[in-house]
Amino acid sequence: MKPLLLTCDQPDVRLDAYLASQIASHSRAFLRQLIDDQQVHVDGKVVKASQKTKVGQMIEVLLPDPVDSSIEPEAIPLVIRYEDDWLLVIDKPQGMVVHPAPGHSGGTLVNALLDYCRGSLSDLNGVRRPGIVHRIDKDTSGLLLVVKDNTVHREIAERIRHHEVRRTYQALVHGRVATDQGTIDAPIGRDPKNRQRMAVVADGKPAISHFRVLDRFEKTSYLEIDLETGRTHQIRVHCQYIGHPIVGDPVYAGNRPDFGQSGQLLHASRLAFVHPVTGQQMVVESPLPDYFKKVLEQCK
Repeated sequence: MKPLLLTCDQPDVRLDAYLASQIASHSRAFLRQLIDDQQVHVDGKVVKASQKTKVGQMIEVLLPDPVDSSIEPEAIPLVIRYEDDWLLVIDKPQGMVVHPAPGHSGGTLVNALLDYCRGSLSDLNGVRRPGIVHRIDKDTSGLLLVVKDNTVHREIAERIRHHEVRRTYQALVHGRVATDQGTIDAPIGRDPKNRQRMAVVADGKPAISHFRVLDRFEKTSYLEIDLETGRTHQIRVHCQYIGHPIVGDPVYAGNRPDFGQSGQLLHASRLAFVHPVTGQQMVVESPLPDYFKKVLEQCK
């Protein structure tokens, strides 16, 4: 991390908006994430993105170090559900990490994108995450929107922030969910007992998931879930919170039966959004992976 020091010269502006006006190299969404990750300090204190600025405040921003050519393009096959000059929708397999991180320097979606797109990727989220505007977990399969153009990246990021990109998932959870449909409105933050996990906590970020039951079996339920917000591990945490953790989840399902799965049975099955350039209503879908369908058959 390298610190960037700013002396605030604009009063009464949201901190994330002010930083976006001062740091052109990164998107507002990226800077907001830095604030949420406590990488921004105002007068030496941790703050929230919504805090209003005051003239004369000293703002320290810890920007991630750039990554050099150590992130190599890799000719990894990609399943592409949609592509045009501005964006593409990837169908990510379970087990693939989205971007390089400690312990995952290669074999990631970003490595594959660098090879496939040959430099035609947005760079607003830095060289570790070219083109990446939202993420799904390593063991979550399904659709991921990737952006080639910086202007489109900014627009898509704002639409995600304002819940204008509809993301629909399918999940197999433990237990028979009693209600046919419902909404889980419970804030999510770091688990105070285990910082590697997320949890429903009183001072967490607002998180809302809408679900409906597609089918019920003897000991499991098959759900469709729409995200209104997009917090880290949101669906996995919310399902655990209502007493129905996702089958195969190695973090949130405890010692429950995993049906031979090494990761959670959670699949990003549909993306719906208005194309930021053409204005076309886009609906991109992904079929359930075979291993997911096999477990559903076992449950019947």
